[in-house]
Amino acid sequence: MARGSRSLRKVAECLKQLPTTESRKILTRNNVRHLSSCGILMTHVPPLLGAARTGHGVVMPARSFFNLADSFSKKKEYSERRIIGYSMQEIYEVVAEVENYRHFVPWCKKSDVVFKRAGFCKAKLTVGFPPVVENYTSLVTTVRPHLVKASCSEAKLFNHLETVWRFSPGIPGYPRTCTVDFSISFEFRSLLHSQLAHVFFDEVVKQMVSAFERRASKVYGAETVIPRELMFHEIHHT
Repeated sequence: MARGSRSLRKVAECLKQLPTTESRKILTRNNVRHLSSCGILMTHVPPLLGAARTGHGVVMPARSFFNLADSFSKKKEYSERRIIGYSMQEIYEVVAEVENYRHFVPWCKKSDVVFKRAGFCKAKLTVGFPPVVENYTSLVTTVRPHLVKASCSEAKLFNHLETVWRFSPGIPGYPRTCTVDFSISFEFRSLLHSQLAHVFFDEVVKQMVSAFERRASKVYGAETVIPRELMFHEIHHT
């Protein structure tokens, strides 16, 4: 009988040492962190697998959610060079007339020039590509007929957005041709918006030069026919 009482006391002592329901809730709550900006739950994983112990504690693998976030937030760049069948002056005019962008630039909903002087203009643009719409101010610098450079300001979606158009002579013996160098660099302000980078690339950036070339065709008529062996088209992006 005494032996049985001692056994029961040992069981009772063991039960006292187990965490209560409330303490288990606190433990779980302490091991889970909620990132409200992204709607993601992150847990503190015990150092079982993939962790190396040192004399000062536990070293976990370097890759984490925040490494992934950094890769999304990096600035993106794209450049394209091609020879087209329009003169430098013709294609320059098409690119420099910002007020007409809403008629042909991919996903451009609004383009109003609010200030203009020789070699410079300021325009209010609205660009909508699913699922977002962005309103921003574009500061445009021009050097006829060689350069059109536009920088974005007062934007909510973009931390940085800049486009540069350069025009140079085309093929010798074909005066109504020119070489177009187009480049764009952009960076989104937030991690969530950065995940739209591939949409912005496919729906806007990659179609840009072709859109201006089609506009030139509408304004100036058919382009100069360039022999296939003399055509050139090169694309780079990071």
